[in-house]
Amino acid sequence: MAHSQFDQFLQEATYQDRESDWTLTGDSFYGLYTSWCCVSRRTPQAEHVFWTAMDQRVSPGQCLRMKGPAAADYILSSYPAVV
Repeated sequence: MAHSQFDQFLQEATYQDRESDWTLTGDSFYGLYTSWCCVSRRTPQAEHVFWTAMDQRVSPGQCLRMKGPAAADYILSSYPAVV
């Protein structure tokens, strides 16, 4: 079975943190996705499509953190004073 863009995003740009109750939410989660799309040279889907896909893939209470090049891109894009 082929992995969808959303499955690849979750695999490449997030990891599950079983030690914490903090998770990516709202703008940060979608922002990470758009950064992943930019880094991966993919066209981002509309925000409502993204949230529908995440509702099908991410369980309530599942604590996700950022990782990889998309995380770096998101952080540098979100906080330009860091550079």
